[in-house]
Parts: sequence; structure tokens; C-alpha cells
Amino acid sequence: MIRRRRLVTGFVSALAMPRLTAQPAVPVVCFLALATRESDARSVAAFREGMRDLGQVEGRSWTLVEHYAEGDLARAEALLRQQLAQGVQVFLTPGAAAARLILRHTQAVPIVSVGLHPRGGQTDLFASLARPGGMVTGVSNFGEELAAKRVQLLKEVMPRLATVGVLHNTTDPVFRQWGDETEAEIRAQGLSAVRLGLTSTSAEAMQRTLRDARVRKVDAVVIVRDFLTSSLHVAISRTSRDLGLATIAEERRYPEAGALMSYGTSDRHLFRTAAAYVDRVLKGARPADLPVEQPTRFELVINLQTAKALGLAVPRAVLLRADEVIQ
Repeated sequence: MIRRRRLVTGFVSALAMPRLTAQPAVPVVCFLALATRESDARSVAAFREGMRDLGQVEGRSWTLVEHYAEGDLARAEALLRQQLAQGVQVFLTPGAAAARLILRHTQAVPIVSVGLHPRGGQTDLFASLARPGGMVTGVSNFGEELAAKRVQLLKEVMPRLATVGVLHNTTDPVFRQWGDETEAEIRAQGLSAVRLGLTSTSAEAMQRTLRDARVRKVDAVVIVRDFLTSSLHVAISRTSRDLGLATIAEERRYPEAGALMSYGTSDRHLFRTAAAYVDRVLKGARPADLPVEQPTRFELVINLQTAKALGLAVPRAVLLRADEVIQ
């Protein structure tokens, strides 16, 4: 009888062993974006490339879950709750607004964010660039600190430029402040500024805003990078060209879609850099100890077809500085 009990006990213990020694689930990296899948596709591809180069095998050493809110903050919140319930080891965000949303729901999951900006109200996300001190780290894109350069480029291409519009998201205080910074740079260079606010991803509303800009004698537009302008980047680029508005943005996808120019950091480079941060966090590093990286490379992209359609002759000096000219 005693021997039988020992056999039964041993059998039950053997059944339990796989549960005790089972391998942990593959770590989940969640890409939470407030814009659209289309607008962030190139960035996600660059991130995956970066992870592969670091020896991270997707599906084995990590897995990526992608969520896109398509400009709807309520949808973003629902997707976030869903992911938190399912489990996540690291969040990756293409901007500060998504990082801030995550922190409102949890401060227990590390966040690697691209596009962190030490000005513009974002310092609530980290204590300092050198020592973030919290759950957020990542890469800065300098954001509106490059606004002066964008205005200068417009002036070089359009010597008679008088009035510049600022197209930006007015639903988020950070992006409103970025609009303030851009407007200040426009006025500092002796030009008039007109604020052009977006409140949704409605293409029709955006088109009305740009048509109204033309009525108000706006000749050129600086596009502030945010989740609404990102969601509408193709429509904004094409509409502005059709209306005769010279536009400059931060990201190359705008001139690729028909805008006049872009000047800013390379999203591909930023997201490959973000992969290094995610890799280190997955290996046990704390965001608090990982300094926010400042970019050192910037690119100028010019759509020469759009320039011709707008009747603009881009100076040779500007063309020679361009990293890419779209013929």
C-alpha cells in the first residue's frame, strides 16, 4: 500500500513537472501608435531591421504586437487596456502623446519612445536627457527646435514670402505648444503667421482649413509633426500642392507624397536606434538609467516636380544641400 502511494505520488509529481519547468512566454513588444498603419509602416519596418541586426529573432526571442488608433484617442485607450490585460514587456511609441497615455494607465511597463523633445512640455516624461529617471526613455527628434531652419528654407525658395501657416493638432497641449514655437520662429524671421488647427482625421475638414488658408493669403505652410498630420500626410501633401501652397514638413514621406520639402531627422535611423533601447530593456536594463539620445543626422528632401507645379525655381545652393531631390 505504501509502495502504491509512492508510485501515485511520483506519477502526479511527474505530471506537474512540465508546468514548473515550462519556458516563459516570448516577450511582447507593443507598438502603440495614435496614427495609422500606413503612416507608420516604414518606421515599424526599420525597427524590425534594427532588432534583427541585434540578433533578436522575432517569434523566438521577442514578438511584436501593433496597435493603431487612427487618430481616435478613445480607440487608443481601449487598445491599451486590451494589451495590458494580455501582457506586455515593453511599449514602443512613435511619439510622446502615446507614451503619456500609457503612463496614465500604468507605470509598471517600460516605454521606449521615438520623437521625445526636451522642450514643448514633454519634460514631464523624463527628469533629464542624461538621467530619465522614470519609465520612459528613447530618442529625441529635436522637433520644433528645427522650425527656424524650415522657415529659413522656405524663405530661400520663396524670396517674396510674407505669410506662413502653421498646420498642427489642436487637441493635444503638447502639439499646441509646438504650434506656438513654430509661430514664434516664423515671426522672428519677419513673417506673418497664421494658425491652422486640426481636430480630427477628417480629410474634408483638413481641405477646408487649407482652402481657408489660401483665402487668408497664406503662401506656405509648416507642418507640425503629430498624430493627426501623420494620419493625413498623403492628403495634406496632395491638397496643398493642388491649392498652390508650398509646404515643408519634418519627415520625408511628405515630399514623397507631393509636398514641397522636408527637413528633419531620418525616421528610419530613429527607429533603428529605438531597437537598441528595446533590446537593452528586454535584457534587463531600466529606462531610468538609459539616456535619451539626441540625433546628429538630418536630411533635406525636395520634390522638384511640386516646385515646378508651384512655379518655384529652387536655388542651386538649396538643391546642392539636399539629401534627395525627387524629379
